[in-house]
Amino acid sequence: VRNSCGATERKLLMDKEHLKGEAKKAEGHIKDAAGKLTGDRNLQAEGKLAKVEGEIRKKVGDVKGAVREAADRHT
Repeated sequence: VRNSCGATERKLLMDKEHLKGEAKKAEGHIKDAAGKLTGDRNLQAEGKLAKVEGEIRKKVGDVKGAVREAADRHT
């Protein structure tokens, strides 16, 4: 029995989380650099926070992918 969600669609969903994470990390790098350049510590802190959020989003994508793969093996 095959799930209604095909393998390509599952991969896309996992990649979507990774893309969101990468985008957030890029935003963080930009804010961090801009904060350093202008001496704006708040902007720099926002950048560091965004980078961490991006890493977390990527890890969430990894976990979702692993859960989907495990579920597929048991169906």
